[in-house]
Amino acid sequence: MVDIDLAMILLISEVEEQENEDRKKRKRNYSVHNLWKKRRICGEFATFCIDLYRYPSFFYDYYKMDYDQFTNLVNILRPHIEKQETNLTIPISVEERISVCLRFLTTAISFKALAHTFRMGYATVWMIVHEICAAIWKYLRPIVMPKPTTESWVKIEDDFRRLWNYPNCIGAIDGKHVNIRAPWNSGSLYYNYKKFFSTVLLAITDAKYKFIVVDIGAFGRNNDSGILSSSTFGLLQNNMLGIPPNKCLPGTRVPVPHVFVGDEAFPLCEHIMRPYPGSQVLNDSEKKIFNYRLSRARRLVESSFGILQQKFEVFQKRIRMQPKFLDTMILAFTCLHNYTLGDFESEDVALSNNNILQNYSFDSQDMDITGNQNVDAMNIRENFGRHARGRTRAFWSLA
Repeated sequence: MVDIDLAMILLISEVEEQENEDRKKRKRNYSVHNLWKKRRICGEFATFCIDLYRYPSFFYDYYKMDYDQFTNLVNILRPHIEKQETNLTIPISVEERISVCLRFLTTAISFKALAHTFRMGYATVWMIVHEICAAIWKYLRPIVMPKPTTESWVKIEDDFRRLWNYPNCIGAIDGKHVNIRAPWNSGSLYYNYKKFFSTVLLAITDAKYKFIVVDIGAFGRNNDSGILSSSTFGLLQNNMLGIPPNKCLPGTRVPVPHVFVGDEAFPLCEHIMRPYPGSQVLNDSEKKIFNYRLSRARRLVESSFGILQQKFEVFQKRIRMQPKFLDTMILAFTCLHNYTLGDFESEDVALSNNNILQNYSFDSQDMDITGNQNVDAMNIRENFGRHARGRTRAFWSLA
C-alpha cells in the first residue's frame, strides 16, 4: 500500500514539473512581437493610408468620408483617446487608431485579418475598435445628435412640409433588426420572425435622413410596438421631448398635434400616425391618398437605414459580437452616419438622447393607448385624411 502511495506522489510531482516547464515555454518574454515592431514601416497605415489624402476619391472609398471630415474627427477625439509616450513604448497615433476602427466598420473585416494588415496584435485591434466607438458616441454625439428642443422640432416640421408635403410631421420612426450571432445563454430572446438572431435599432429620423433619437438593445423577438412601449420613446405620450404645441394644418382652422409617422406595426396615438388598414382604403380615395403621403414621409427612416447599411458593411453580415459591446458600436454608427452627411448646426455639449430620455421617470399608465386616447388619435388621423378634398386637394394630390 505504501509503495502505491509513493508511486502516486511521484507521478503527480512529475506532472506538476511538466506543467511548470510548459508554462515557462508559453510565457511571453517580449512586450511586442517582432513581427508587429515593423508596423511603423510596413503596416497598412504607413504604406497606404498615409498617401490617400492626395487622391480624394480613393480616400472617400477607404474611409467613407472626405479628408476634411476625417481631420475634424481626429481633432474632436484626440484629447480623449491620445496615449502618452513612455521611455519603453511609442503609442499608436490617433490617426492610425481611428483608421483601424473605421476600416473595421466600413468593411466588416475580421479583427484577426485587420491585425495582420495593420501589423498589430489581435487584442490591440479589439481594444482600439471598442474604445474608439465608445469615444465617438460620447464625444461626437453632442455635436451631430444634440438633445431635441422645441426649436429643432419646428425646423424639422418645416422641412417635412416643404420637402415631402406632409405638414405637422416631426420625424419618421421605425426599427431595424441588426443581424448578430446568437448571444451566450440567450435562448430564443434574440430570435426574430425573420428566422435569424438580432438586436433592434429603433430610430427617429428627420426630413434629411439624419437620426434624431435612437434606442438600441431590444430583443429581436419583440415587435416594433412592444419595443416602443418598453423603450425610452414611451415618453412621447407625456410630451417630455419638448414637442411643439398643436398647429393648424395648411388651409384649415383645425389645430392638430405634431406627429411621428410610422408603419402598421406601431400603435395609433396622439403623436404617432400610422396608415389606414387595407380593408378601409379599398373604396376610399381620400384614405388612399393619405396612406400614400404618409408612406412617402415614412420611407425616410427606411432610406436612412439603407444608407447606413450601404456605408457600413458590418450591417450586411452577421456581427460576431456580444450585445454589451455591440450596442455601443451601433450607437457610434448612427453618429458617424449623421457626421458624414454634414450640415449639422449645433455644437452644444449636451448629454446623449439615450441618457436624457432615461433620466425621466414615467408611469406605465401614462402610455395607455386604449379607450379615449385611441378615439382621439383616430379623430386626429381623420383630420389629416380630410385634407384630401376641398381647398387642400392640390396640396395632398398624388401629382
